[in-house]
Amino acid sequence: MANKTSDTKPSAAAKSKVPPKRVSADGRTIRTPLTQNPHAIRDTREKVLEVAIGHEVRAFRKKLGITVADLAAATDISLGMLSKIENGITSPSLTTLQALSRALGVPVTAFFRRFEEEHSAVLVKAGEGVDVERRGTRAGHQYNLLGHIGANTSGVVVEPYLITLTENSDVFPTFQHAGMEFLYMLEGEVVYRHGNNLYPMKPGDSLFFDADAPHGPEELTQLPMRYLSIICYPQNSAG
Repeated sequence: MANKTSDTKPSAAAKSKVPPKRVSADGRTIRTPLTQNPHAIRDTREKVLEVAIGHEVRAFRKKLGITVADLAAATDISLGMLSKIENGITSPSLTTLQALSRALGVPVTAFFRRFEEEHSAVLVKAGEGVDVERRGTRAGHQYNLLGHIGANTSGVVVEPYLITLTENSDVFPTFQHAGMEFLYMLEGEVVYRHGNNLYPMKPGDSLFFDADAPHGPEELTQLPMRYLSIICYPQNSAG
């Protein structure tokens, strides 16, 4: 008897492994693999002192470009013990931490940084964003900053804005700055320029791009217009 072709649909788990699609300039579909799982949870033992110390010991060792064997020789600590320390399996004594600090060239307190560091969060209630002055403000573009965290552990600055354009707004010469930018249309319609390309955008549309290319509203099709603009750039560069 002939085999029947299965019409079973792929499971949700199988679908989740399929990398997202993007379209190249010539219209070809390109799959870009994700490098981070947004639903992943970092080791829940991260706040445990032993794990925090082990993470820092490994990070300082790798920064110096030395192996576990090199560090063992410099500290007179066995390879097995160092492995346990770096993996957060054992609690090192103060004498051991002093030996590690001398060999790695850091103060003993440096090993506790991850355990003690605080992670910031900013809540902005509806209507409480801060109006800020940016280049487009001169053209009647209202910039409402929805939150800001300066120095942080990620090394990245993120600026989320709610931008409003009205009948009094002008089409402004293109912007150009460091980092990446994400737009999400909430209200109205616009033709948005990025480099030599024009993108008609309506509510629900989004645009993600390299902000180093000239970009900005090219044609205000339907006003009033509101959209989210999220700009990300390294802490050591100006946005």
